[in-house]
Amino acid sequence: MSTDSEGTLYVDAIREAMFEEMERDERVFLIGEDVGAYGGAFKTSAGLMERFGPGRVIDTPISEVAIVGAAAGAAMMGMRPIAEMQFIDFVSVAFNSLVNYAAKLRYRVGVACPIVVRGPSGGGVHAGPFHSLSGENYFVNVPGLKIVYPSTSHDAKGLLKSAIRDEDPVLFLEHKMLYRRVREVLPKDEYTVPIGKARLVREGSDITILTFGGMVPLAEEAAEHLDRDGVRTEVIDLRTIKPYDRDAVLASVRKTNRLVVLQEAPLTGGFGAEIAACVAEHAFDWLDAPISRVAALDTPVPYSPNLEKHYLPSLERLLRTARETLTY
Repeated sequence: MSTDSEGTLYVDAIREAMFEEMERDERVFLIGEDVGAYGGAFKTSAGLMERFGPGRVIDTPISEVAIVGAAAGAAMMGMRPIAEMQFIDFVSVAFNSLVNYAAKLRYRVGVACPIVVRGPSGGGVHAGPFHSLSGENYFVNVPGLKIVYPSTSHDAKGLLKSAIRDEDPVLFLEHKMLYRRVREVLPKDEYTVPIGKARLVREGSDITILTFGGMVPLAEEAAEHLDRDGVRTEVIDLRTIKPYDRDAVLASVRKTNRLVVLQEAPLTGGFGAEIAACVAEHAFDWLDAPISRVAALDTPVPYSPNLEKHYLPSLERLLRTARETLTY
């Protein structure tokens, strides 16, 4: 493990979670493209093959439908597979296996399907429209499927361990911009983070910025800027998109009376719309301004660095939206 005095990188926290769960439970195995000798496209599985061997760290051909299908079948037989997508964009190839098979299995026949499908999500690395997807919204409407999206090393490790132990399928999103940019000193003792509980990143009283995944650092940066203007910004990291912590969302809005929802996915049909609808339904009387959303543009993710920068939510756009919400 690469943990040092400065803390554990997000990418290493993910590897530590898999390592510890494979040590703890011999039913846990990893399956995916280049997860073995190569150690994964982003090195999230480096060293696992050497420790656990090719029977539990399984390299596959380039076939996401085979990876998720094999994982779901193994889960039915009592195993606890982790299926890695090299880029989460390609989970679309396995959409049927995940949505129509794994997610519905308990409802259809009363059999658990404890699989984790995990992989790098999001943009910011100029990887273009096939390697930059923020696709959580595609799966939010699927009963039976949990969706987890950590923003810190602590949560990446603790939530992945919880996901592996969960009895039902979990889609585990890892923002690739966080892999080697976020590090944190982790507890020495065993720990997990419960699925479905939000994290209070920064306490405030004037406005709430609610977000998740790779947008959390941007929300924190905006809060720092607003603080210089005397605005106390509350930042909430959902950590889990489904089920999400509705109580934490409503409690924050009832305290600050203003809400900006920040998401990396395109605006239309994004998860921010679900949050806005929930607040409008259950906390309308507490609002002093319309709920605002900051999101990517409704286009594919551009390759061009300048175009991608324009496409993604920016600090300038977030600050402008927050200030408009504050002065409404």
